[in-house]
Parts: sequence; structure tokens; C-alpha cells
Amino acid sequence: MEAKGTGSRERYRTQVREEIKQHAWEQIATAGVSALSLNAIAKQVGMSGPALYRYFASRDDLVTELIRDAYRSLAETLEAELESGADVSALAHAVRKWALHDPQRYFLIYGTPIPGYHAPDDTTAISDRVMTVLLTAFSALPPQPPTPFDAHLEQHLPWDDPSVPATTLHRALSFWTRLHGVLSLELAGHFAGMGFDPTLLFTDELNTLLP
Repeated sequence: MEAKGTGSRERYRTQVREEIKQHAWEQIATAGVSALSLNAIAKQVGMSGPALYRYFASRDDLVTELIRDAYRSLAETLEAELESGADVSALAHAVRKWALHDPQRYFLIYGTPIPGYHAPDDTTAISDRVMTVLLTAFSALPPQPPTPFDAHLEQHLPWDDPSVPATTLHRALSFWTRLHGVLSLELAGHFAGMGFDPTLLFTDELNTLLP
């Protein structure tokens, strides 16, 4: 039986952790993840630096939780889209919508690596949920002739599911890299002032990748 007050303490702890993470996102949006300061966040939530470390043991611990949250958010978004019948093109537009809604969240997981930070192995497992959605969507498309890279993948499959052929994985990887190439440039502002609609460019790139 749960000890009296334990549930309330856990709810309070969860609430404080969420408040800390919200302030962390605000800092990242203002100054970037490299400038993330637990002491500054502690002042914002009205506690001492040492007290905050009871909720997150280090800056890297906090960053890891933010990364996990971002991956989960994207994975859940795409899983819901797939469940509703979305095809590969619709999934790509869902990724773009998700990224445009919060660019800092996107860049935290797909941007420049954080100097000195190494994510725990379980973050890879969460990110794999995104690729699982893509592989499911691509598996529904007509097969394409194999390429030399497909033969390489057959020998070095980075995926645990043997039911996914190398050709499908190759298409998903090519799609993923092209999608992020255009999206990263757009979010970083490199298309600003060039006079064209980034949505049309994104759609055109998708059309060249899909049958």
C-alpha cells in the first residue's frame, strides 16, 4: 500500500521537474543549449542551486530529459498520423509542422551536437520509434530496383527487424536525409529573403523522392 503522502510528493516532484524543463526551453530559445544554466533556472523557480540538483543531477541530466521529451513528442506525432492513415508525404509534412512549431526542440535533436555531451543509449531507442514509422510507411510502397548501397546494407543492416528489406531501409534513409536537409536550412533562416515559398520547395523535394 502506498505510504500516506507519497503520491502527493511524487505529483509535486513531477510538477517541479516540468517547471524546470519549461524554464530550460526558454533559456535554450534565448541563448542556445550551450548557455543552459541550472543556477539561473533555480532562481527562476525560487530555489537554491543545490535544491534544484535534487530534481536533475546535472546539466547533462536535464538536457537528456529534454532530448527524450523531444523524441517522444515527434514519435507520438508521427505514430498518430500513421494510425490515421497518413502516407509518406503526409508524414513528412507532419515533421515539418512539428519542427516549425518549436525550432529549438527540433535543433536539440537534429542540430549541431552539444560539445562534451553524450546521450545515454536509451535515447537511441526512443528515436528509433520515428524510423519505425517511416519504415512502416515505406513498406507499403511499390518496390524499387536495388542499388549498390542496398547490397552494402544487406551486409551491415543497422535495423533489428529482418522483415524490413535493405531497399526499403535505403529509401527511408534517403528520404530522411533529404527531408532534414531542406528543413534544417529553412529553420536556420537560410531561405529568408530569397523570395520563394519554402513550403513549395519542401513539397517539390518530396515529389522527387516519391513515386
